[in-house]
Amino acid sequence: MIYDIVLKDVELTEPGDGKRFQIGINGSTIAYVGTDPVEGRTVLEGRDHLAVPGWVNAHTHVAMTLFRSYADDMALMDWLQNRIWPLEAKLDGRAVYWGSLLGIAEMIRTGTTCFADMYFFMEETAKAAADSGIRAVLSRGLTGSSAEDGAARLEENTELYKNWHGAQDGRITVMLGPHAPYTCSLDYLESVIARARELGAEIHMHLSETAGEVTDCREKYGKSPIALMESLGMFDGGTLAAHCVHVDEEDMDILARYGVRVAHNPQSNLKLASGIAPVARMLQKGITVGLGTDGASSNNNLDMLEEVRLAAMLAKVQSGDPKAVPASQALAMGTWMGAKAVGLSGVGKLEVGQKADIVLYNMDSPAWYPRHDRTSLLVYAASSADVDTVLVDGNILLRKGELTTIDLEKVTAEVGQCLKDMMGK
Repeated sequence: MIYDIVLKDVELTEPGDGKRFQIGINGSTIAYVGTDPVEGRTVLEGRDHLAVPGWVNAHTHVAMTLFRSYADDMALMDWLQNRIWPLEAKLDGRAVYWGSLLGIAEMIRTGTTCFADMYFFMEETAKAAADSGIRAVLSRGLTGSSAEDGAARLEENTELYKNWHGAQDGRITVMLGPHAPYTCSLDYLESVIARARELGAEIHMHLSETAGEVTDCREKYGKSPIALMESLGMFDGGTLAAHCVHVDEEDMDILARYGVRVAHNPQSNLKLASGIAPVARMLQKGITVGLGTDGASSNNNLDMLEEVRLAAMLAKVQSGDPKAVPASQALAMGTWMGAKAVGLSGVGKLEVGQKADIVLYNMDSPAWYPRHDRTSLLVYAASSADVDTVLVDGNILLRKGELTTIDLEKVTAEVGQCLKDMMGK
């Protein structure tokens, strides 16, 4: 058989002994993984390169690249209320499109092949995802109440679902995106849940991000945010819960019981001093935990390798157990567990039948020697600058460090003009 694309003589994290493999791709799917020589219409030389599944960024606000370095070293609510929300009020679709492309370019160059996003003007983010070739799980950020403009936002999310769910041969999917318990009234959350049931859509929501959020929710409703969402029936139809930093045993039991998937955002949670999520305990309870960067205004980059490394390190420190999240577990959280967290199947593993979302790391640098354990080298020693090649759905989006679908010079120029228009500079 002649495959559409062959990745030739690559190495894998498993078995990790330096044996060279061939990966054959037909269309959007991995069709062969083995050591026998195979032919391809396009052959990418992979000698001295490590092939891994692409990173899945399970929670971000990609167009917030527009606000990178704009408001730093602040508490979450002060940051939101006094700096971010006033500027977001000036956003338009053009700015979100170019801001999204800027973030997508950064993600592709650092090995991310899929991202889950919640923001505004999401039709434009969908277009950016379509134009760039990346995989995306999108939701319109929903705030307010049904009696106010929240209803119009819900209609926007509904139209996004109808227009884009399953688009690009399934490369783009859509969820509903209620922002958080503190930005949505209960009646509004009930209407969002009802609409999700009507559409058959899943939900992406921030939950229990800060201690203050949890305290306020308990004082107002007599329940934690997670217990409150359970009482509303939110978890019945599939939920991606972002952050889940301040959760107790009861909260985690609820998450496990309903199969709620968690997007852990270690770097953003540290920068905003929100805390450290009890990831090791969640994993012990069988909760699916993926990893996310959050937005570039609270991180301040979209580099998933940093999140993978930090997730492993923080779990060790928090639990006092150096074995709490080993390198192999961190790698899983950044790949196939992340895909599961955002509601995707057939994504995140280098196996026949899986989607051809693949990253090649160039191992020709001092940090990759000696090669006792390639998983350890990737998680604890590698740099995202080592990303050489990125494929999504069998399409080459980055080759030898060069973007193939995005004109980065044009993107940065357009972003600069959008910011001038927004800020009057």
